[in-house]
Amino acid sequence: MYIGSTGERGLLRMVFEIANRAVNEVLAGHGSCVNVTLTPDGGVRVADDGRGVRIDEAGDSGMCGLEALLTRFQTGPGIGGRHDVTLGFCGVGPFVVNALSSRMTAEVRSGGARWVQEYARGVAITLLAEAGTSTGSGTTITFWPDADIFEAVEFSFDGLAERFRELALLNEGLEISLTDQRRPGESRAARFRYPDGARDFVALLDEPEETPVHPHIIGFEREDPRMAGTVEVALRWRDSQEERIRSFANSRPTFGGTHERGFRDGAAAAVTAYARKQGQLTTADPDLEGDRIGEGLTAVVSVKLDHPEFEGPIRDLLGNAAVRVCIEEAVQQHLGRWLEEHPERAAVVIGRIINGVRRA
Repeated sequence: MYIGSTGERGLLRMVFEIANRAVNEVLAGHGSCVNVTLTPDGGVRVADDGRGVRIDEAGDSGMCGLEALLTRFQTGPGIGGRHDVTLGFCGVGPFVVNALSSRMTAEVRSGGARWVQEYARGVAITLLAEAGTSTGSGTTITFWPDADIFEAVEFSFDGLAERFRELALLNEGLEISLTDQRRPGESRAARFRYPDGARDFVALLDEPEETPVHPHIIGFEREDPRMAGTVEVALRWRDSQEERIRSFANSRPTFGGTHERGFRDGAAAAVTAYARKQGQLTTADPDLEGDRIGEGLTAVVSVKLDHPEFEGPIRDLLGNAAVRVCIEEAVQQHLGRWLEEHPERAAVVIGRIINGVRRA
């Protein structure tokens, strides 16, 4: 139930639930990189160089912080609000992964010491024990999915790479490495780090053979206290009829919602205003609608909110009402300014949009 499938999709979400804590540790500035390795014996190792999970008692459980993390249900949003990401299905934490694994090994490096604990099917089978010294800090968790539960236990390198790449694109400064050691002599590795964020995302989404209508990718980032969060937008029109608009909330893929609606309405308002000013739309022409400006458009809309509100059967629709107005205003202002500053490019972009609307 918590990972959504006992097939390949569920296996990927197992990795994301373990990587979630490590990624947030890096994003909080306590580490530099997350390293994910597919091991030769069918396991997955997730390591970070952060502070290390607590090894003293946590709360009223009487357990050390590590055992509480790996054996107790975790619910609710992260304490960091907009600064936390959720890679998995619903962010329930490593507990579910432990319960669905035949084995799990946890190693914590902290205070010059290395601590290790072993688990089997969600239950600790050894006490947390000191296992030597350590020159650094961090946490490494390795797990082996239970073959009696999953239909297959072969992880998709490409499936993992797609989500880790996406996450690095949405979070400037985040570095994730993925290494596949399962087949001797056929090791694969990838490193994901993107300094230009959403602009890099748009560049990757565009097909190499497609000709951009304007080579420069339009982009901006803005914080707005009215929606208690930030928005990052990047967009470019290209010589194509296909629309590619990707939206995210707290680095989680969404399939519509108030942020995407605000983007479309803001872009339509900016294009309409400029087209009327230049005479490309007459007083008899109606305003352009948000759903009619996407021909050839590639765009990424990413919001990070202190209190995201998700709707829909799998919580993939953003519902925060204030977000729509804030993003509409931001997009209209920024895109409108770009159109004014690049009249030759603007004429081509708007001409394509208007011709596409009139053809429909």
